[in-house]
Amino acid sequence: MECSVKRTLWLQGAKNEARKLNHKEVVEEDKRLKLPTNWEAKKARLEWELMTDEKKKECAAKGEDYDRVKLLEISAEDAERWERKKKKKNPDPGFSGYAEAQLRQYQRLTKQIKPDMDGYERQREQCGEDFHPTSNSLIHGTHVPSKEGIDRMVEDVEKQIEKRAKYSRRRAYNDDADIDYINERNAKFNKKAERFYGKYTAEIKQNLERGTAV
Repeated sequence: MECSVKRTLWLQGAKNEARKLNHKEVVEEDKRLKLPTNWEAKKARLEWELMTDEKKKECAAKGEDYDRVKLLEISAEDAERWERKKKKKNPDPGFSGYAEAQLRQYQRLTKQIKPDMDGYERQREQCGEDFHPTSNSLIHGTHVPSKEGIDRMVEDVEKQIEKRAKYSRRRAYNDDADIDYINERNAKFNKKAERFYGKYTAEIKQNLERGTAV
């Protein structure tokens, strides 16, 4: 009888403990469901930033360069994987349109710009209050570019001209050429066939045009 009572009490205690654990899990799950969808990524990002800040403070206290220490801790496999990921993330799409080409040219040129702080200060002193023009300022059109700036522009334009000269230009349309195609796709096929087999079929083609083919 005593064993039966002990067993009953033990089962009730286990049942209550399981009920508490289940309730705790339900509460935790409800909290997780109420969090934003990208909470895990944000949490990982915040933890990484905190760890980075702690590492920077530690390096500063030791008088070490954080970037150098960080590079020493990166393995060759990780560096290679990040490089592949970087190339995959920003592939070269080639020419897809004039607007995209213009944007890429703009981005390339802006990356090459190096601020000239000395020139900035000189121009600021020369212009005085007109350095930040208002509606009453008459500074428009008075700026004279430096010789170094003109030389850089000329060098860049010459590089663009040289690069364009290497492009293959579109062949001009010949109005006097014979029309032996029914559409653009057929025209390309005929040109390709003529390039590979034209010398073998020249006589047959001439006989067909004269009407003397057997």
